[in-house]
Amino acid sequence: MDYLAGLNPQQRAAVENTEGPAMIVAGAGSGKTRVITYRVAHLIQKGVDPFNILVLTFTNKASKEMRERIEKVVGADAKSIWMGTFHSVFAKILRVEAEKIGYPSNFTIYDTDDCKSLIRTILKEMQLDDKLYAANIVYNRISQAKNNLISVAEYVNNPTIQAEDIGNKRPELGKIYETYAKRCYKAGAMDFDDLLFKTNVLLKKHPEVLHKYQHKFKYLMVDEYQDTNFSQYTIVKKLAAAHENLCVVGDDAQSIYAFRGANIQNILNFERDYPDLKVYKLEQNYRSTQNIVEVANSIIANNKNQLEKNVFSANEQGDKIKISRAFTDNEEGKLVAEAIVQERTGNGLNYTDFAILYRTNAQSRAMEEALRKLNVPYKIYGGLSFYQRKEIKDLIAYFRLTFNPADEEALKRVINYPRRGLGDTTLEKVSVAANEHGITMWEVICNPQQYLGGRIPSQLNDFAMMIRAFAAESKKLDAYETALYIAQHSGILKELHSDDSVEGRARYENIQELLAGIKEFSEREDIEDRSLAIFMQDVALLTNDDKDKDKDADTVSLMTIHSAKGLEFKNVFVVGLEENLFPSQMSLTSRTDLEEERRLFYVAITRAEKKLTLTYATSRYRWGQLTSCEPSRFINEISPKYLELDAIKQAKPSFSSGGFDTERKTWSQQRELQPKPASQQTAFKPKPTTSILPKAHVPTAGFTPNAAHEFQNGMEVEHEKFGFGKIVQLEGILPDVKATVFFQGLGNKQLLLKFAKLRIVK
Repeated sequence: MDYLAGLNPQQRAAVENTEGPAMIVAGAGSGKTRVITYRVAHLIQKGVDPFNILVLTFTNKASKEMRERIEKVVGADAKSIWMGTFHSVFAKILRVEAEKIGYPSNFTIYDTDDCKSLIRTILKEMQLDDKLYAANIVYNRISQAKNNLISVAEYVNNPTIQAEDIGNKRPELGKIYETYAKRCYKAGAMDFDDLLFKTNVLLKKHPEVLHKYQHKFKYLMVDEYQDTNFSQYTIVKKLAAAHENLCVVGDDAQSIYAFRGANIQNILNFERDYPDLKVYKLEQNYRSTQNIVEVANSIIANNKNQLEKNVFSANEQGDKIKISRAFTDNEEGKLVAEAIVQERTGNGLNYTDFAILYRTNAQSRAMEEALRKLNVPYKIYGGLSFYQRKEIKDLIAYFRLTFNPADEEALKRVINYPRRGLGDTTLEKVSVAANEHGITMWEVICNPQQYLGGRIPSQLNDFAMMIRAFAAESKKLDAYETALYIAQHSGILKELHSDDSVEGRARYENIQELLAGIKEFSEREDIEDRSLAIFMQDVALLTNDDKDKDKDADTVSLMTIHSAKGLEFKNVFVVGLEENLFPSQMSLTSRTDLEEERRLFYVAITRAEKKLTLTYATSRYRWGQLTSCEPSRFINEISPKYLELDAIKQAKPSFSSGGFDTERKTWSQQRELQPKPASQQTAFKPKPTTSILPKAHVPTAGFTPNAAHEFQNGMEVEHEKFGFGKIVQLEGILPDVKATVFFQGLGNKQLLLKFAKLRIVK
C-alpha cells in the first residue's frame, strides 16, 4: 500500500472511502489527478474487477495520463478499466447497442464541418435565406436542444421554443432540426451531441440495456464534474442508480464552460441528489506560491454562488504579482516579449516555462508580432487541428466511405476529388434522385440506370467499383495496409505528390504523417482490434492537443484561458485585463455571467507556479475602432499587499520619454497614471494617429453597410476604415455576433457586427 504513503490526510480519506456517493472538491493544484488514479487503484487492490469500474473524463489527455499512473500501481489490470471521455465511452457502448435504436454499428461520427455542410444543403433545398439561417446559428441551436435532451418532436411542439424562434425571425428552425435528424439517420451518422443524446434515448427506451450497464459499472468516477451538461448529468445519474457508488470530482471555482452548456448547478446541488453524500475537500495547493494562491482566493471570494473551501499553499511566499500598464495593445505585446527574454536569460529558464493567456484569440496578434521581432519561438494552442486540415479530411472521408457508404457528407467531399469528371451537375442529379426515392446517394450510384436514366457517366460506375474494392481490401489488410491502399488507389497521394509548391509539399508530408500514425496504431499490442475502422472511431473523437508533432519544442505558449485549463507554467502573463474585454462586455448584464468571467480569471491565475504578471492597455483596437480602456474590475479586487505595481515605460517610437515616473507605486497612485484628457496632458503626448495606423481607406461610393444577420463565413466585405477583407469566422448569437475578418495588410480583426458597419462585396 506504498502508494497511500505520499497522500495528505484529506487525499487519503478520499482515496480509501470508496463506498456510496462522494464528492471530492478539488482546489487548483491540489493533486486531483493523483487522488482519482489512486482511488481507482485502491478499488482494484481491494478486489474490485477493473471491468466494473467506469471513469469519465473531459479530455483524452487526462484519461491517458490517469491510466498510465494506475498501471504503475496495479499493473496490466489498468487496461481493463472503462476509462475515457464521455463521448468516447458512450460511442463505444453505442457501437454495441446501436441497432436497438436503428443505427448500424459502423455509424459515422460527423464533425462540426460535416454538420454545417449538411445544414447548408438543407437550407438550399428549403430555399431559406442562408444569411438569416446562418449554418453556425442553426447548428448551435440544434446542439443546444440535444444537450438539453429536447427531441425533434418536443422542439416543434413546445410553444415557448416556437415563440422564441418566431421572435428571432427563424420560424423554420424546427423543420430544419427535423430534416437534419432524418438525414443523419439515413446516412448512418451521429454528430458529437448525438453520442450523448442517443445514449440517453437508448437507456430510456431499453430498460434491459440500462440494467445491463448499471450492473456492469458498479463504481463510477466523473472528473471535472462542474463542466457537465444536462445530458451528461442524466446519463451519470441513471448509470449510478443501482449501486450509488458514484464519486464526482471537480471545482466549482473552475466552471468556465457555460457557453458549451455546462451547468454549474450540477456540482453545487449534488447533495440534493444524494443526501447521504460524503464530501472531501482537497484544499492544499501544491502548484503555486503562497502569493499566487492568496490572490486567487481574494478574487474568487467575490463570487456569491460557490462551495465553501479554503485553498492554501505551504510553498514559498514567492514574488508579488506584477501589474503592468501599456498605452497600446502593441506596446503591451512588446513589454511582455521583453520580460520573457529578460526573465529567461536572467534565471536560466526555457521558453516552455512561459505562457501568455488572453480572453479572446484576436489578442494574439500583438503578442505574436512582438515575439517575432525578438526572435522568440512560440506556439499558438487551439488553432487548426491536424485532423481538420483539408488533405487529412479528404483521405479520412475515403476511409469513412469505405466502412459506411451511406455517409453522404464523405461521399460529397470526395466523389470528384481528385477530379474524375463527376462535377456538381452529376452530384445534384444523384442527390435529387436519392431524396425523391427516400434512399441514400450510394444506392443511386450503385444503380444509376434504375434511378438516373439517360446517359450515365462511366466515371460513376468506376467510383462505385473503387469504393467496393476498398471495402473488400479492408477485410484482408491491417489498418496501415488498408490506409496506404486507399491513399494510393484513390489518387490522393499522386495528386499531392505532383504539387511542387511549398503548400503542396506540406500537404503531402501531412498525409505521410497520418499514415505513420496509422502504422503506429496497427502495431499496438494493448488493443485487440487494430483495424482501420477502430482507428477511425478514435480519430473522430480526438481533440486538437491529441495530435501535436511539436509538443517537445522549446516555445512560449500562447492560448486563450479556456484552452489553458488543466495546464501549468512557471511564468504566466495574463494580458488584456481591461473592462469590456476581461470581463467580457457581453458578461456585464447579469451576475451569473460576471461570476463565470471571474472564475475564468481564477483559472488564469492558478495556471502560474512561480511568477504571475497581469497586464492591461489604456487604448486598444476593438470592433474596428481605437478605443480608450480602463483597468479591469478584477484588478481592483486584488488586495494591494500581494501586488507589485509597475508603471511601464512607453515604446520609444510612439511616445516621448520625458516625465514618466518609473518608480513602483501604490495601487491608488498607479490609478492616477491613467491617461488624462488631451487638455491636461503635458509630457506624454502620443504622436498623431496617422503615424501608427495604416493609411485611411476611402470607402466605395454609395457605401451602405449591411445588417448583422446578412453575413456568413467566407463573404468578402468592405469596412469604412480597414478596406476590403474576408470573413473567416462568425461566433455568438444575434444580435451579438462577432466576426473575425482578415484585412489585407492588417491581418485578422474582430468586429461586433451590430457596430462594425461592414458592406458585403460578394
